[in-house]
Amino acid sequence: MKELLFKNAEETFIVSHRKALSHNMPENHFHSTFEIFYLISGKREFFIKDRTLVINEGDIVIISPNILHRTTNTEMPKHERLIVNIHETCMSVGNPSYRKILQPLFERDYIIVRCHLQERLKIETLSQSIIQEIDEKRPGFEMYAQTLVLQLVIICCRHMQKNNIEALEYPSPMHERISEVVRYINNNYMHDLSLQFVAEKFYVSPYYLSRFFKEATGFTFVEYLNSVRIKEAKKLLEHSSMKVNLIYKKVGFGSITHFGRVFKAVTGYAPLHYRKRK
Repeated sequence: MKELLFKNAEETFIVSHRKALSHNMPENHFHSTFEIFYLISGKREFFIKDRTLVINEGDIVIISPNILHRTTNTEMPKHERLIVNIHETCMSVGNPSYRKILQPLFERDYIIVRCHLQERLKIETLSQSIIQEIDEKRPGFEMYAQTLVLQLVIICCRHMQKNNIEALEYPSPMHERISEVVRYINNNYMHDLSLQFVAEKFYVSPYYLSRFFKEATGFTFVEYLNSVRIKEAKKLLEHSSMKVNLIYKKVGFGSITHFGRVFKAVTGYAPLHYRKRK
């Protein structure tokens, strides 16, 4: 396995290039940044928000901030990918009309771009230039790499504006069924949910739900439920003045101690870290 990683001090710009023979996904499954995932070679299954999607060589996925996601298929591990995390503040530098230019990014939770050959060649050239800049670290490399990333994002947005969005099929009926369960959790995370309760709600056995939930999403049932709750708590910490001892109840935790422990496990930080950043 070969990996290249760059992260700036503010964590507003992160670049990761990996040639992998094994399955890997970072522990933090939602970010305050846009995530651009370019699959250079191989095939991956991606769980994003509430469904599993098949991503093929040459596809680009752009995921909006704070959208839960994970790659799921450990059976087809060999792949090469470039991941860029970029904060909206980096997109806006020097161009007040950036939201109009990048409109598709702000209208959807995620976009999947399947380019024609000509666009793919441009994207391949840009991605290799980004990797080279990060690897060589010449003067001004971070700013230069960001301009390359913005070019890549503009190509994707132009593609989305010009082409009709394809209807994306589920990999299997099981994946479609689990998507219904995920949407139920997304809408009811603040209530007291258990594997047993949700299994009864969908007329399946807890064993079936536990096994296929993990297969379809990459998360265990409890991992996913906790991640959704923490994602919502993080949003409240960043965008409201609600006190932590009210937030933990609002997102469905039974105690502030458990909330604090899970929050740190999911995000890597204590809850007040995000309140201070605000």
